[in-house]
Amino acid sequence: MITPAEIQSVKQRFGIIGNSPLLNHAIQVAMQAAPTDMTVLITGESGSGKESFSKIIHSLSLRKHGKFIAINCGAIPEGTIDSELFGHEKGSFTGAHEARKGYFEVTDGGSIFLDEIGEMPLGTQARLLRVLENGEFIKVGSSKVQKTNVRVIAATNVNLMRAVEKGKFREDLYYRLNTVPIFVPPLRERGEDVVLLFRKFTSDFSEKYRVKPISLDTNAQALLMRYPFPGNIRQLKNIAEQASLLEQNREVDAQTLSKYLPTDNSRLPMPIPAGSSGGESMDFSERDLLYKVLFDMKKDMNELKKLVLDTYKSGGLSQSIIQKHSELFEDLDTGIPVKEPKETSPNYPLPLVLEAQKPSNGNSEEYEEEAIEDILHEEDDNSLSLEKKEKEMIIKALRKHNNKRKYAANDLGISERTLYRKIKQYEIDQ
Repeated sequence: MITPAEIQSVKQRFGIIGNSPLLNHAIQVAMQAAPTDMTVLITGESGSGKESFSKIIHSLSLRKHGKFIAINCGAIPEGTIDSELFGHEKGSFTGAHEARKGYFEVTDGGSIFLDEIGEMPLGTQARLLRVLENGEFIKVGSSKVQKTNVRVIAATNVNLMRAVEKGKFREDLYYRLNTVPIFVPPLRERGEDVVLLFRKFTSDFSEKYRVKPISLDTNAQALLMRYPFPGNIRQLKNIAEQASLLEQNREVDAQTLSKYLPTDNSRLPMPIPAGSSGGESMDFSERDLLYKVLFDMKKDMNELKKLVLDTYKSGGLSQSIIQKHSELFEDLDTGIPVKEPKETSPNYPLPLVLEAQKPSNGNSEEYEEEAIEDILHEEDDNSLSLEKKEKEMIIKALRKHNNKRKYAANDLGISERTLYRKIKQYEIDQ
């Protein structure tokens, strides 16, 4: 059983800052997997610190005295990645002036960290699978099978199962890699760890640039914890360095800090919160957001229909085009009583769908004006329905999360600032 003291010791050894339960769990799994020779797959967003976990696993393993090499699969060109990983013989391709050992041969007895494994070409994936299953590989341009004893630690920031479904990643390799899965939480799910990391970065920069470290007041700390940090730890470090260099006042308030935080926090598609599986959260994010999309589509369609009829009314559209597509306008008559025309319309023939419904008294100008007003009326109705639905969604999200705007905004797929503006707009009581 791994104790909290042991986890804290690992944090200090590898310079990991934070006390988030999700972070502690990830470290615990890494410590449990380290003494074994199992293949580990580390998942998490870009910039969340996945490489640190690969170093933990190697340093606490029986291979700690062997070599450790970290390789970014996405940074190696497809034409040379086989040579980089498995080596090549002299003359095997243009430019191969001498034989070369690959990483799997060099790290025999050690560990190899394959970052961005989802970017690996399919042909290389087949070679890697053979290494994992049999410990065998063949150099480029050779027919001789060589043996290697290497532990593979892989990492990715993409959904590999989705890549498998699209045919971009081998299913057998996925299950071979995913023997021990470790999820590194994004910064926005680590709570007060954001403030601790910011304090560590500013302290480091103060020593580097020989300036007094900056500090955040209470409101600035709250603002920092609310920000989603799509760039995770890398982005936070960048912000800390900017503020350390540029701010004259070393006590930073929320208004000053907001200058360093991008205002557009919207992320589409909206990420499903970690740990959510079905239930009320899944129903809300799928069903209600789908309603919103459908209402938006209907509103756009009505605006397009209005534009077409206005173009026809002004003489910019041929009657034959309207008649050919008359079925598109069949849903625009809402039965609103006829109003007196405000201006005389040009004497153009009515579209076929309107001609068939023209009043028997022959007052075509009055009926054409009615059709246009019906479109405007339906557009207003749809707009009101959309606003009503949007208000209901916001109220539902707030109730679900006990009026905590941060979590409600995440559920709705909007920024907290946008949610605050909507609450004011619709006069929603909290």
